[in-house]
Amino acid sequence: MPIIYIPSLLRDLTHGQVALTVPGNTVGQVVEALEQSYPGIKARLCDADSLRPGLALVVDSEVSRQGLRHPLAERSEVHFLPQVSGG
Repeated sequence: MPIIYIPSLLRDLTHGQVALTVPGNTVGQVVEALEQSYPGIKARLCDADSLRPGLALVVDSEVSRQGLRHPLAERSEVHFLPQVSGG
């Protein structure tokens, strides 16, 4: 199962857990599975049917542009990261 790394701002929903293994073949399926175990997490990750603005999705060390449709392998690592800006 893919390993999902939970950003610190969402760990209140996962009872402090940093990483979780969650079933799913796409990021969207993983988010749905997370929602079943940790109600409210989907609303904080998603805006309608896409990731919230200001979140970056990193799958297997690469920034994804596919969002919730991004396919996952059995041992994929998924990170939801707040985007950083500055100057």
